Amino acid sequence: MDQVFMKQRPVLPLVISMALPMTLSMLVSSLYNIVDSYFVARISEDAMTALSLVYPVQNLVTAITVGFAIGVNAVIAFLTGAGKQDQASCAASLGMWLNILHGVLLTAGCLLAMPGFLSLFTDSHTVLSLGLRYSNIVFWFCVPIAAGMAFEKIFQAVGKMTVSMICMLIGCAANIILDPLLIFGIGPFPALGIEGAAIATGLGQCLTLAAYLVFYAAGSLPLRIRLRGLTSVGFLARRMYLVGVPATLSLALASLLITALNGILSAFSQTYVLILGAYYKLQSFLYLTANGVVQGIRPLMGYNYGAGEYARVRRIFRTSLLLIAAVMLLGTLLCLVAPGALISLFTDNAETIRLGAGALRIISLGFVVSSLSVTASGALEGLGKGMESLVISLCRYTVLILPLAWVFSRFWGADGVWHAFWVTEVLTAALSWFIYRRATAFAR
Repeated sequence: MDQVFMKQRPVLPLVISMALPMTLSMLVSSLYNIVDSYFVARISEDAMTALSLVYPVQNLVTAITVGFAIGVNAVIAFLTGAGKQDQASCAASLGMWLNILHGVLLTAGCLLAMPGFLSLFTDSHTVLSLGLRYSNIVFWFCVPIAAGMAFEKIFQAVGKMTVSMICMLIGCAANIILDPLLIFGIGPFPALGIEGAAIATGLGQCLTLAAYLVFYAAGSLPLRIRLRGLTSVGFLARRMYLVGVPATLSLALASLLITALNGILSAFSQTYVLILGAYYKLQSFLYLTANGVVQGIRPLMGYNYGAGEYARVRRIFRTSLLLIAAVMLLGTLLCLVAPGALISLFTDNAETIRLGAGALRIISLGFVVSSLSVTASGALEGLGKGMESLVISLCRYTVLILPLAWVFSRFWGADGVWHAFWVTEVLTAALSWFIYRRATAFAR
């Protein structure tokens, strides 16, 4: 089988070759997140606040579709590593159809829930109206998102990282180009405002899916997606959800965190809600880039685990940890040296820029140490140990940070929320090391 290179190639060049395409893709994706918010912020500060309030629900859609696809990825990688190609094709097919079903359910659920959800965090009629105008368009694209995410993880599971990179770049590039055209009405395009941002996002996702379909039709995937003739459906579905549900919860916890922090911060000022939204757009530049490395190692961990190559599992983990730490160090330096310039991408208000710069300086203290949690969580998902990965995410996104943010905010106001970020990362990193060592005792 053509995936045998996963257990033969030297580890460092192997990890780089698998991670680099996805890291580049994640860099462009994070750039899109920043550019999208930059253009929306040019509409008004209220528009940026509305986008910040919708973001947790968008993140929830991503969490569910990507999280389940991670389960599909882990099952396929393990089966191919064990030489069970027919079962891997069945897993790919079942995973695709199940994720499309998830997309249908998400479309209905998000459209129905948004009016009530947004009203929890703002009394501003303008912000509420802008949020609904954006969400009533963007959530109609949940099915293309779900199908695209399934294709992404299926291609990655068999080592086709370049295909994923190309497809993601096509969608992100289209989104970046369409944003100003549709928001401001440049040339023959109508000026649609915040609705234009939503349409640009949806069209970019549709183009990503179209690109995957072209590659699939061209025979770039050694697995076949089919509706009939599936075997071991119950067994495969259980394996997928065993990893996919914890992965989904891990990703969805970020939505819960942002929503809860919005509730804490809105008691001080809507300005802090904007700052939190801007931070999460900026931090995507780091954590999506790190996620590119994680996406690269997931199939490597699963394949080598399935093949019994435990020494390579250890080396892959160490190599990816160093790469992710380097990314986080770069992000720390940027936030310490030029925080005001970063926040000014999202607002022209001098006071908001001052407060946001202070927030970035504080939060960035935890970036480098978070490398251990990010790497351990991704590696455990690749090994099919979803529950262990979920425990790490629970600590980062709820169990530790939310109580700390609430308590610290009673003493230091909004700054206490920012300090809760780095304190949580330090505590979670220590716990992550213990969990990973215990979960991978087989490899020693």
